[in-house]
Amino acid sequence: MAEFFKAAEVVAAAVEIEKRGQAFYRRLAQAAQSDEVKRFFEYFAAEEARHESVFKGLARQVGPVELPAWSTQEEYADYLRALLDSHTLFTPGLAESLDDRGGDLAWALHLAMSFEKDSLLFFMEMISLVPQEQRVHVQRCIEEERLHLRQLGEMLQHA
Repeated sequence: MAEFFKAAEVVAAAVEIEKRGQAFYRRLAQAAQSDEVKRFFEYFAAEEARHESVFKGLARQVGPVELPAWSTQEEYADYLRALLDSHTLFTPGLAESLDDRGGDLAWALHLAMSFEKDSLLFFMEMISLVPQEQRVHVQRCIEEERLHLRQLGEMLQHA
């Protein structure tokens, strides 16, 4: 028999990731050494705000979901918790390191790329937990995270 649990907690975690992403990119924008870099990071902060709105909308629509066949509820909850705990934005001391090194563009871009990759992985896992008709919204966020990763990579090549 399949086990079910509420996906609302996973969607709430996605909202938290996006909130922290906004703060992260705003801090990088404040530390930027040029107007171009500042605008670049402000754009990413706005993108995170838009994603937060998408996930807040999903939060009202998710309910019980079937667990993957390979796991129990406890195993899957542990897996998702590990994804969150290892997410770049949940790293202890991140805010302090942004204050200390936020002006180092290459470092900031590498950190932002880690953030985008961690978010991408989380959202790829999340897509199976939302109702079928809502997956298009999560998929759109996944595609946007991929675009962000490419944009950051391009900026890094010019840094």
